[in-house]
Order: sequence, then structure tokens, then C-alpha cells
Amino acid sequence: MSICLVYSLVFLVVSVLLFFVSMVLLSSMYSLILSVELGSFNSCSIEMTLLFDWMSTLFMSFVLLISSMVIFYSEEYMEGDIYMNRFIMLVMMFVMSMLLLILSPNLISILLGWDGLGLVSYCLVIYYQNVKSFNAGMLTVLTNRLGDVAFLLSISWMMNFGSWNYVYFIECMKDTFEMGLISIMILFAAMTKSAQIPFSSWLPAAMAAPTPVSSLVHSSTLVTAGVYLMIRFSVSLSYSVCLVLLFFSGLTMFMAGLGASYEYDLKKIIALSTLSQLGLMMSILGMGGYMLAYYHLLTHALFKALLFMCAGCMIHSLSNSQDIRLMGGLINQMPLTCVCFIICNLSLCGLPFLSGFYSKDLILEVVSMEEVGFYVYLVYYLSTGLTVAYTARLIYYVVCGDFNYLSLHLVGDSMGAMLKGMVGLIFFTVFMGSVLSWMMFFEFYVICLPISLKMMTIFVTLVGGWLGMEISNFSLSYQVKSKLFISSSYFFGSMWNMIYVSTFGINYYPLRVGSTLYEGVDQGWSEYYGGQNFFYGIMGASGIFQFLYKNNLKLFLVLTSMWVMFLLFFY
Repeated sequence: MSICLVYSLVFLVVSVLLFFVSMVLLSSMYSLILSVELGSFNSCSIEMTLLFDWMSTLFMSFVLLISSMVIFYSEEYMEGDIYMNRFIMLVMMFVMSMLLLILSPNLISILLGWDGLGLVSYCLVIYYQNVKSFNAGMLTVLTNRLGDVAFLLSISWMMNFGSWNYVYFIECMKDTFEMGLISIMILFAAMTKSAQIPFSSWLPAAMAAPTPVSSLVHSSTLVTAGVYLMIRFSVSLSYSVCLVLLFFSGLTMFMAGLGASYEYDLKKIIALSTLSQLGLMMSILGMGGYMLAYYHLLTHALFKALLFMCAGCMIHSLSNSQDIRLMGGLINQMPLTCVCFIICNLSLCGLPFLSGFYSKDLILEVVSMEEVGFYVYLVYYLSTGLTVAYTARLIYYVVCGDFNYLSLHLVGDSMGAMLKGMVGLIFFTVFMGSVLSWMMFFEFYVICLPISLKMMTIFVTLVGGWLGMEISNFSLSYQVKSKLFISSSYFFGSMWNMIYVSTFGINYYPLRVGSTLYEGVDQGWSEYYGGQNFFYGIMGASGIFQFLYKNNLKLFLVLTSMWVMFLLFFY
């Protein structure tokens, strides 16, 4: 029995147990705080505190379920890798860091899981060792370090309460200045981890990691850590902070949907769709719907993990090619993979009655019922239409049309661990949305909308699907060379030039100044007046003395003869 199968079975069994535990805790509304004393120094005790409630155990169940399928899937995907054990250990560390973050009601232990996610994600992004991976890994870890600074500041401010266990104080101290400042710091950290504007550029760059890692990162681990933490801190967010969060997350949702409509890299399209859904979760959090954000977090994790696994199967069959223009007609050669791929994409669009429909449609109807401005309403429905547009475009390129890859190829469904891992998730993608809606919501959401707003979601979905198909057909049929089209596609495809702002815009000028200082000061005047000139002076002086020491007898005879001639001449 392989190590991947063993870990997968263990994770699956623990996931099922945690699911039933979460249902028991949810039905009785019971929470358990477990505090273990690790040691004591004089009167100070060092304790490890764990919080077991229905929210943490249910999320852990989903994380372990997806991790079990991904590890089982990795056995075939990473076949032939000489460092397979190292890869599995890194994935295990990644999952354990996420579990520590989920269970911790203490900011110190959350920081351990938070930094564990950041550091292990860096190791996984640079797993394929090349220049692109190194650049992507550095961008990922440095962007996340910005949020870690805010997290450390929140820990220092938490000392005002005498404890770092935020669950004890967050309800009663939510109106104080200190808790407001801590919430702002946590919000900043969550925005960097969940890649909200202006920290969005690292998420598509992190696609340099192996596809099983991308499946974990974009479904239930790294990027969802910020959303989960904001759900925990949602009680303490003030009205103005919620407005700021709503504005930036709405922009992120719209920008990611627009960028995915111009992208041709299969994994980057799915990464941008993750960014769009993260914007949706954070924006509904900004409107006070933390249960809706948590509900969509769970349903999104299922179909997004499966979507990356399907994409990895296609990339694996096409000899690591990720360009969707080289695909086409894969339904004839990879029917099972394409069926899973289409179901996941339709769940992402919110097709009734898949799992994504229950959470996404509920969020849109709640937004329509709330007293929000026209900006929020417009951004929500435009982003929904763009989601369907890039999904229809992706299905059109990958599934329909002619096969555009090499004439000599071997493309087909994997009948091994990869397909079994995908089939293990497809049933959850179809049914889990309705199951969670029955279990999580004791009180029904009563939606009172006129028929025009009620049908708006369906209308936007249909228009977005039609637009995506038309754009795909147009770009395949005609070669557009106008400067306006090229510049607009370049602008929208680069996430509104955010890649250049967050990398080249920040790195160029410090590197230029550093290069000038290195040439003019370090290798210039400081060398002339410093060590280099001193070295040359000592070397010249030592050369003179060395000449004198080697020719001392000659010099003595010359000086003696000169002295004798001087005496004879004057006396």
C-alpha cells in the first residue's frame, strides 16, 4: 500500500468523523474549548487552546476531505517525481497548518498556522525549480508578509486585554478602540492572504506550483484562511470598515471576472475565478452576512478543488500544455474528465440545482433585498454575468471545436488514481449544497422581491453565457489586429496593470537606486577613498620595501662607492 493511499484513507476517515461531530455540535449549539498546559515558568503558564464548535469542525471536515482526494490524486499526477515523499510531506505540513489556524481561538497559535501556510506555500510554489517559479514564490511570500506585519501588530494590541484568546473578548469589547484597531489589522492581513485589491497579483502567479497544490490552495486552505478569519472577527467590524471591505472586494470580484475573460492559460483562468469568488465572499461579509460567506466558502471549496483536478488531468494528458487554444474537442477523447469539468463549471455559474447554486443565488437575492447603492448592485450582477461569460468561453475552447494539439498525441482519460480522486468529489459537488442548506440554516431566509429582480439572476446568467460563446466564436473566427483591441485586452488581461504596479512598479525604482549606489558608492568613491585605494597604497609601499630588501647589498655598495667619490671630490 502506497504512502499516498494511507494518508488519503486516514484523512477521509477523520473527515467523516468530524462531519458527524459538527452535526452534533450544530444541533445542540454546543462549543468546546480545550486548554492544554504545555509548561509553566514561575507564575506564567504556557497553554495551547483549541476551539471545537460546529463551524471549525465542519470546515476541518471539508479540508480533510479535499486533502484526502488531492493526495490520492497526486499519486498518479506526480508519478516519476524522484522527490515524491518530500512533496507529500510538504502537503501534509500545509494541511496541518490550516487545521491549526481553524482550531485556534488564540492569536499566537493562529500566527503559527498563518505563517506555516505562508512558508510552506513558498516551498510548494518553487517546487518546480526555474526562474518563473522563483519569481512567483518570492512575490507570494513577500505579499503575504505584509499581512503578517499587521497580524503581529494586532497581537501586540491584544496585550491590552491581558490575553490573546480573542473569543473571550470579541463580543463584549467590540465597541472599544483597541478591538476596532485589532479588527482593522486583521482585515488588512485577511486582504493580503485572500488576494483582494491591491494585493491580487500573487494569486495567478502562484499557479507555478504543481496542480494538486493549486487544487488545495484555491479550494480550502491558503486563500480561504483570510475569509475564515474574517468570519470569526465579523462581530467586531464597524460600519465604516465594512464599507471599505465591500468596496475593495466588489472591485476584486469585477476585476477578476474581466481578467479571466481575456486569459488563455487554463490554470490562470481557474485562479482568477477563485479570486472572483473570494471577492464575493468578502463583499457579503462586508454587508454582515457571515453565515452566507461561510456557506459559499464550503460549497466553493468542493467544486473548485474538482475543477483544478480536471484541469490537471487535461494538462497531464497534453504533455504539460496549459494553453486553451491548443485544446478543443476533448469531449471525444476524455469524456469522463470533461463531464466532471462541465459539472464543476456549471456549479461555478450557479446552475440549478448544483451546490454552487444554493449559496450563490441566495447571496444575490439577499443583496437585491438589502438597501445597497447602485454601485454594489451593478458590480454584483456584472460580476455574475462575467463569471458565466468566462466559464462558457472556457468550455467552448476546451470541450467544443477541433483538436488543435500535435497530430501525434496520446490523450485520454486516466483510469487510475487521478480519475478515482475526481469521481470521489463529483457527488459532493452535486449534492452537498442542498445538504448544507438543510443543516446550517435553522431560520429560513424570507426573500421578498418583485418578479423583475427575482428573474435578474437568470437573465444575467443567460446573457453572460451567450456573450462568452459569442466572444469565443468571434476570436476564433477573426483575427483582430486593431490597436484598441490589443491594448484593452492587454490592460484587462493583466488585472488592470496590477501585476506591473505590485511587482515592477515597486521593485524597479529601489533596484535602480540600489544599482546606482552600488556602482557610484560601493564600487566607486568608497573604493577609491576606502579599502581599494588603501590596498593599492599598501601594495605599492610593500613593493618598494620588497625591492629594497632584495637589493640591500647592491644598494650598500652603490651608496659606499658614492660616499667614497664624495670624499675624494671634496677632500
